[in-house]
Amino acid sequence: MPTARPSAAPSTLAAACEVRLPAAWRSALDKGALRTPADERPVLTDTGPGWTAVQLTGAGHRRAALVLGGGAPRTLLTLADPVEHQLLAADFDGRRWAAFAVLEGRTLDSPWSLYVWDATTGRAERLARAVLPGPLPQPVVRAGTVHWAQGVGGGKATVYAAPAAGGAPRALHTGVLDAPFAAGDLLVWRESTGSGTRLTAISLTGGGPNRGEGTGERAREDTREDTAGRAAPVALPAPLAALRDIRSVVSDGTTWAWVAGEAEPRLMVWRKGDARPTAAVTTSPAVDGMDQLRISGRLVTWRTPETSYALDLGSGSYARITPAYGYAQARGGALAVAYSVGNAKTSGSRPVIQVVDADRLPGLSACGRR
Repeated sequence: MPTARPSAAPSTLAAACEVRLPAAWRSALDKGALRTPADERPVLTDTGPGWTAVQLTGAGHRRAALVLGGGAPRTLLTLADPVEHQLLAADFDGRRWAAFAVLEGRTLDSPWSLYVWDATTGRAERLARAVLPGPLPQPVVRAGTVHWAQGVGGGKATVYAAPAAGGAPRALHTGVLDAPFAAGDLLVWRESTGSGTRLTAISLTGGGPNRGEGTGERAREDTREDTAGRAAPVALPAPLAALRDIRSVVSDGTTWAWVAGEAEPRLMVWRKGDARPTAAVTTSPAVDGMDQLRISGRLVTWRTPETSYALDLGSGSYARITPAYGYAQARGGALAVAYSVGNAKTSGSRPVIQVVDADRLPGLSACGRR
């Protein structure tokens, strides 16, 4: 068997410049307009490889729905209150299980419920409900298991895992922490410690409930738990383990991006093989109020109070990709944007959601060739 060649170390990133959005991007986005019923108003929630979760509101009803490819929206759940309840976040494993959270009020401190939808039956079951203050839910579905965090009182939250097919949730970790996110084979979150806020990670392939893969010695070796049955943290690469007090961190397991600095915020990037993180975007207003970072391959997207941007790590440049107040997210090979034609607060406005294959988009112009 031939020996695999080690992957080449990535080239060092330099500070990115802003460029115009290529016409090819505009054309691709226009062609990727999501088709939803004309009598329902869509709101983009989350996207991923081959799927998009949306909230659809019609006369006297509101539903959470999943759009697979270019098909018609499939109802996940008809929300009990079409005015107060909102679809907050979703994840789909691409095959059978979708997990989604419904906020039961108009404020972010309202109670919320977490549901699991089975594509084989078309039914959704409630998995958990949160009434105590804590992180907003961002469910992660992997190998038939749903992961999430919710407040448990005293300013703390617990990371849970539960079989999507049904079963009691298992507490993995408790602390002062944010909602976890998937970073390749890791589940990662920010956690407050005595030395500031740092990253904590556990393995997603390390024997969680209903893991559904592997038995015997291999499975036992992969399992990492402490004596109380909770998931034990795994070591992060040194440049990530050293981070403190960062915001809006995201990763696909290979590339990591986050916001550092308060008075002068910077979009930082670290890729596997890099000696240290790089300040990729430092120019105002692109970083003013930066949050909701997402990542897919070479693209990192984020939102400011005014619009949304995408950084192309291949070209070392970034571009504004939505009209004013638009929202964008790159995830799992997909790029989704949402914006309103006309004033979104008026009845005459028209919401637009566009989803494209991020890997097929041409690179942005390199700096110096705008």
